[in-house]
Amino acid sequence: MPDGERVRVERVQVSTAYGSGPEGGNSAWVLPESGVVVDPGPPGDGAFEHLGSELEAAGLAVADVADVLVTHWHADHAGLAPRLADAADATLHLHERDAPLVADYAEERERRVARDAAALARWGVPDEHVDRLRDADGPSPMPDAFPVAELDDGDRVGPLRAVHAPGHTAGHVGFAVADDPGSARDGEGRVLTGDAVLRTVTPNVGGGDTRQEAPLSAYRDALGDLSAAGDRALPGHGTAFALHDRVAELREHHRERAALVHDSLAGLAGDGEGGVTPWTVARDRFGDMDGYHVKFGAGEAFAHLQDLVAIDLVARVGDDPLRYRVADSVPGDGDLADVLDAAWTGA
Repeated sequence: MPDGERVRVERVQVSTAYGSGPEGGNSAWVLPESGVVVDPGPPGDGAFEHLGSELEAAGLAVADVADVLVTHWHADHAGLAPRLADAADATLHLHERDAPLVADYAEERERRVARDAAALARWGVPDEHVDRLRDADGPSPMPDAFPVAELDDGDRVGPLRAVHAPGHTAGHVGFAVADDPGSARDGEGRVLTGDAVLRTVTPNVGGGDTRQEAPLSAYRDALGDLSAAGDRALPGHGTAFALHDRVAELREHHRERAALVHDSLAGLAGDGEGGVTPWTVARDRFGDMDGYHVKFGAGEAFAHLQDLVAIDLVARVGDDPLRYRVADSVPGDGDLADVLDAAWTGA
């Protein structure tokens, strides 16, 4: 590619058996001149045939794919990655934290199911919900094992630079289009954001990957890193949008949610010595939950409570299950809003 020429990045609408949701279907991003495909989509014969035809339309034959990059291990993004890499004799890349969940899928899936159940119990979720979720967590049609090249923050694959953006999963990465003219300057250029930044949906933080002990604190940092890497988001669902504006909205959302979680904790006698579980807070905030909403709701409450502990607004008073209470005092001048503004909006 000649110096100074803008890297061509094409969006491919990926068919999905997982439902399109409010953001629309999954987006695969294709760099035809570099032989790169990012997030090829969910597993399945129909999905693979559709992907192949869409890649051809974008100017990249399956046989010419050299690198398959995946933003995170969830099956709607990673499901077709081994099959595409195998068909093209390409290299499959994930961040080192998420790589084992694809590279050793069969063994890691068993560990994940057990880990999720243990996390739910630790969050105070009743046994009947835990059992139903475990029974409903079926395997995806992915190979038991497949070679994966591990990425770290700052690694380059063609014109893309990995930006570690944990929170939604421990190894979630975005990819900055590093060879765009002017992209060396902070805050300019395009960033493939996966599920870390979506146009209208707030990505779940806490329930999407139960390996993380401080997922929301990590996500707050990730928003800053992604925003510094570019100004145009190419998301894992839907079409491109202004990145900086959306990051500001996500920060404000979590600042508001943090205040609501703190209010719930106080209203549920969270200032008492016994404390309150994440599940109890989730029920207070979200009402009755079933299915995967149990994990996402309890996980979000856990993530916010852990973050409130980190900024000294909440104290953790129990571990089995986890229990929290409001802190004895608010740091600084004693203004809750000021502490939350400083944490989430930098005010």
